[in-house]
Amino acid sequence: MTRPLLDESAIHPAIRQRIAEHHLPVIQQVQTAIAQHAVVVVGLSGNPFVGKARKALTAAGVAHDYLEFGSYFSQWRLRNALKMWTGWPTFPMVFVKGMLIGGADDLQRLIDSGELKTLLQP
Repeated sequence: MTRPLLDESAIHPAIRQRIAEHHLPVIQQVQTAIAQHAVVVVGLSGNPFVGKARKALTAAGVAHDYLEFGSYFSQWRLRNALKMWTGWPTFPMVFVKGMLIGGADDLQRLIDSGELKTLLQP
């Protein structure tokens, strides 16, 4: 299933560039991290689910890169751009070998089932 996105033909040409560049540096920062690291956690300070995901990875012996974008009170616009880019509505966003696998609970299910180890195999 493909998630619905507004077709470019339904966007006025005068604003297409503005949409394409909206908070592009933060998206590029995450893209760079997921290209360089097998596991990347994207989050914000003060969010208990971000800590839960990072602790689960540490307990499983899985090294990860962590990108933090503000707190509940700051940088929400940057995080909103990441939500729009991925389609994932919450934080953390956990990427494994470039694939968004979801949040903390999704990560824990992959750890528990052994699928995370399979995904990390060369």
